[in-house]
Amino acid sequence: MPPFDQEINKIEAPDPVWIGKARQRLSSQTRPEGSLGLLEGYLERISGIQKQAALKGAPKHILLFAADHGVADENVSLYPKSVTASMVMNFLNGGATINSLARSASADVKVIDAGVDFDFQNDPRLISKKIGPGTRNMTKEAAMSGDQLNAALQLGWDSAAESVRGGAVMLGFGEMGIANTTAASAVVAALLKVPPIQVTGRGTGLKDKALSHKIGVIEKALVLHRDRLNHPYAILRCVGGYEIAALTGAILACARYSVPAVIDGWIVSAAALAAVRVQPDVAGYLFFAHQSEEPGHNLLLEALRAKPMFNLGMRLGEASGAALGMMLLAAAVRVYNEVATFEEAGVADKAEEAR
Repeated sequence: MPPFDQEINKIEAPDPVWIGKARQRLSSQTRPEGSLGLLEGYLERISGIQKQAALKGAPKHILLFAADHGVADENVSLYPKSVTASMVMNFLNGGATINSLARSASADVKVIDAGVDFDFQNDPRLISKKIGPGTRNMTKEAAMSGDQLNAALQLGWDSAAESVRGGAVMLGFGEMGIANTTAASAVVAALLKVPPIQVTGRGTGLKDKALSHKIGVIEKALVLHRDRLNHPYAILRCVGGYEIAALTGAILACARYSVPAVIDGWIVSAAALAAVRVQPDVAGYLFFAHQSEEPGHNLLLEALRAKPMFNLGMRLGEASGAALGMMLLAAAVRVYNEVATFEEAGVADKAEEAR
């Protein structure tokens, strides 16, 4: 069990009293009741999380965890493992898609090395917390040891807690790691107890033959570890990744410290599912940004009874969807705070018009 395990018992669902207050304010603002659709439900939950009359949409932090995977040795990706380190450098230099989107979202990006198989030079822009030079090959042994799993979970928890202490009121999550769609698919297949073929997609663009190989690799790993896949932590240890475990810890911390967690695509969603399976009340803190192109994402969202904010056919990762989702939520918060009620605006409400 991770060191923060006792803190998980303190997680509570968003406050229903504040959810009710938000519902009342939204229904009295100058527009037809319910006309903002899903946004109104998001705002009600943010109110239940923040427990205050005026909601906050900033400051915003994006935590981007990077790590390599031993299963990459099974040729499950179009790209070599070295791309992980190259993309980390791109993040640090501000040249990646997430950097551009984060600037648009006015969100600070924190890049965290959880286990990249590369020795970065000392760089103040990189949060270096390397647990190891990538996980082991899940088709031959557990991806990580128990101590490594606990270190990854704690890294995520501490990273989120530090952002909250630094003033962040909304956290978005992203990842980088060649072969991590394979690890995420294995985690989700084990958590949902479904065949890997139902939740495994093309990742960076695999063709049919390579996709079949990838599914076979996951099947082999799940058979090898089947007697140990009896708890979310065990699943993460056997077939997960350092960054996926860190994301799980960070999402748990969001629920503990009452901060909305904006979830990116497939890999972050796998971590979110693991967090909910550890503590079901975490679900109330999750805001899924988009519907991923990975085929298992729909099954995952159905299992959590969650509706994403949008579907743009995205499949990048990097927290790209999360950044867009944070923009949408921040805009919704402004609507909540700034739009007048019928009474404040002196506009006849529907009840008066009906008389």
